[in-house]
Amino acid sequence: MTDTAAALSAVLGAKGWLSPPDTAPYARDWLDRYGIEPLGVARPEGTQEVAEVVRICQRAGVAIVPQGGNTGLCGGAVAVMPDTVILSLSRMAAIGEPDPDSGSILVEAGAVLASLHEALEPHGLIFPLHLGAEGSARIGGLIGTNAGGSHAFRYGMMQDLVLGLEVVLPDGTIWNGLRAVQKDNAGYQLRKLFCGAEGTLGIVTRAVLKLHPAPRQRATALLVLPDFAAAVAFGTVLRREAGEFLSGLEFFCDAGLELALKHLPDLAFPLGARGPVYLLVELASGSPRIPLDDILAAALETGMEQELVADGALAMSDAQRAHFWRLREEQPEGQRLEGEQLKHDISVPPDKLAAFIAAGREACHGILPDVRINPFGHLGDGNIHYNLSPPEGQAGFDGKAGEIGRALAALATGMGGSFAAEHGLGRSKIALADELRSTVERDLMARLKDALDPSGLMNPGVLLRVKEERKTFE
Repeated sequence: MTDTAAALSAVLGAKGWLSPPDTAPYARDWLDRYGIEPLGVARPEGTQEVAEVVRICQRAGVAIVPQGGNTGLCGGAVAVMPDTVILSLSRMAAIGEPDPDSGSILVEAGAVLASLHEALEPHGLIFPLHLGAEGSARIGGLIGTNAGGSHAFRYGMMQDLVLGLEVVLPDGTIWNGLRAVQKDNAGYQLRKLFCGAEGTLGIVTRAVLKLHPAPRQRATALLVLPDFAAAVAFGTVLRREAGEFLSGLEFFCDAGLELALKHLPDLAFPLGARGPVYLLVELASGSPRIPLDDILAAALETGMEQELVADGALAMSDAQRAHFWRLREEQPEGQRLEGEQLKHDISVPPDKLAAFIAAGREACHGILPDVRINPFGHLGDGNIHYNLSPPEGQAGFDGKAGEIGRALAALATGMGGSFAAEHGLGRSKIALADELRSTVERDLMARLKDALDPSGLMNPGVLLRVKEERKTFE
């Protein structure tokens, strides 16, 4: 393997090739559960260098793991086998000039999401993907995991925001599909094939992204509701009353709020009384002529008349709006600071959300009595981040984490949902996919993988078992 490292170092230079121990910042995943020391970290500066890295590794039979911001929660962007090369896109972070006429922008895969947001602000445009890790997450990784975020129910997942892609394929050839058009039916929708593929079919190097006009006004409310069933019912009211202006519909519970307030002293609860369930509602419009405040006020009045809303407040300033959003966005941080946790990324049809949370609580308490449950997420699309903390006074989960995860995944699947809503499968959810998805579906994925990457060197062991394990499993 020293010959491979020498060849990569010669192509990439001192800044572009890192050898151990300088690889340590890239070696472990976000949750510190996966990752071993790689052969090295390749940090190319452009697409041609990416292609050359791939060709060198293919000739040597060396596995490649593409890595963006390494913010994923399923262990899909780190090495788990010896003599693997991590290919970091961190030096490919260029952001082009937005095209307001076509509503698009060309960016390199290493661009940080927050940097893209900042670059668009002076132009009155937005890229409408928002998530907690946007200060670190990179565009290529977001495409690879088909990220969703808090506005997915209005604007779609990452696959809906990608117009064109440039991809280095597993043999080192380059596919240039950088077309800035929404309608392109000249065959298979290849760009979508790489959205959610987690680097197993090729390495995204550049992307044409879809932009939207920046909102010129917003109306935001923080509400207290009696239960999750009321949240689902009021969500239906909001979709009917606010229609296309509804841009945020986030829920969390009092258990999560308590952890956030406990561990983040600059947070404060702005309403008079606490409740079991909270809903963050936001309306937005690119036109200043739309009476958003009136629309939201009318919907709240309906919710109170139907006893779906117990209390609430409208944001009267940008600072208050930002604080409302922090109460929701700091849910993961509050739980992390509490200690050991289990994170589950679930989606169900929105009408099943309350039923899932109730059944999930029963299932979890049947496995580990008094385990603390903190469901929060995106009401508009039924995405539940179903996180758990150990019982009070207990450091861990008594070895029952796997059993809890399988029970929740089976419950979501039985309700017509998914156990991998927006974080992907990575390495951590392959067994669940083999167990809960049909053999036809898993075989189809394996055939696609084998067709594009017959040597199996592109992020092996992600999404699917490696070939040898697949044969054993089958």
